Amino acid sequence: MIVVAKLKAKVGEEANMEDALRGMVTKVAQEEGTLTYTLHRAQQDPSVFLFYEKYRDAAALKTHSSTPYFKELFGALKPMLDGAPEIEMYDELARLRE
Repeated sequence: MIVVAKLKAKVGEEANMEDALRGMVTKVAQEEGTLTYTLHRAQQDPSVFLFYEKYRDAAALKTHSSTPYFKELFGALKPMLDGAPEIEMYDELARLRE
């Protein structure tokens, strides 16, 4: 199960958002069912961040979304966000070996 989450920071909140999002990566590393959790920043617009996430299954995504630190993150991000996050879910069809 793949999740792509795109978030846009308000002007002046880019560094704060980056810090909050980077902190999440460290916490998520402990989750058994989270296989990939990668944070990116757009090259053309430094206020846009993207997470590429891969979960073992739907249960692992539910576990991730239910953690206290996930809920805490979105509470902290709320005043920094310029609009709602865009979240899309995908099924993996093919990939290169890692």
